[in-house]
Amino acid sequence: MTFPLFHRPGTVVFLDDDPDYLEMLALVLPRHWHLKLFLRPADCIAYLLQEPPFWEADAWNQQQLIEHWREGKPLIPQILGYWSKYTERYMLSRVCVVDFSMPGMDGLQALAELGDWPGARVLLTGQADEQVAVRAFNRGLIDQFIPKQTPDISRRLIEAVERLLFTSHARHAQTWRVTLKPEQNALLRTPGVGDWLSAFCAKHFVEHVAIGEPFGVLGMDANGKISWLQLETREGLRTLAEVAEAAGVPPAAVEEIRSGQKLADMELRTALSSSQPVSLVPSFPVGEGAGALLGALFPVEAPSGPDPNNSYSRWLSRQPKRHVQE
Repeated sequence: MTFPLFHRPGTVVFLDDDPDYLEMLALVLPRHWHLKLFLRPADCIAYLLQEPPFWEADAWNQQQLIEHWREGKPLIPQILGYWSKYTERYMLSRVCVVDFSMPGMDGLQALAELGDWPGARVLLTGQADEQVAVRAFNRGLIDQFIPKQTPDISRRLIEAVERLLFTSHARHAQTWRVTLKPEQNALLRTPGVGDWLSAFCAKHFVEHVAIGEPFGVLGMDANGKISWLQLETREGLRTLAEVAEAAGVPPAAVEEIRSGQKLADMELRTALSSSQPVSLVPSFPVGEGAGALLGALFPVEAPSGPDPNNSYSRWLSRQPKRHVQE
């Protein structure tokens, strides 16, 4: 799996003409998903087609953060401000799952009506429809198809949607990739490192952004707790130790940094304009092999950070109960 530089939760949309099937989905799909369930193609299409202007506005807001960074404004407080201000970002639909066999308009026709809607598209097929789905996949019309007769269809569907929710942020990833130096980008794309970071972020965060200045991943969990996963190459430990020494870190701790046993959060505190003492935490290897990349997880406490009342779990609790759109 390629490590996504940008990730956040979003809405999952289902379109199926069988109300009993949709009701079943409402019961069995993960509770941390925000669902919209549609019986009629016209209603689903209208709902999704009102989203592109909001997607464009969100992309513009993120691009503005990059422009301000180019002008010398640190990224971390900007990202915290973005998370705090744009609390309805979770409403944007990330994945649409459509049944192929529907009267009046089949699933591919419905997806074709979505035009430039930027989310991922999944087609549910009957046995007779699989060749149609294969051709649609090969033409790039859908991101995945799943036969409805697949054993343990619920598990297969959950796995497919979870994967798309985690990885389908190509446009936003391109926005944030410009903050990375070529060697940093190459490190994150290394299979062992990328897979490790994907698993780590999926376990610890519901939302994250990878940046290059400073180098690491800023993440937030479902309850709004912010953490900074600092990344450091072994070649960079000497410089980090020298900066720590200049900041007044005791000699024994400086040696722990130089040897790679611990990392210090000087860059994080500089970005936050924090006057708190330098914090050191044990490091760990990122990825497999010789441990060329080290990581350390630091809590982030900033007055400009997101309000816990606007965390993903709180936002989700304020949404209407799952129901089929009549």
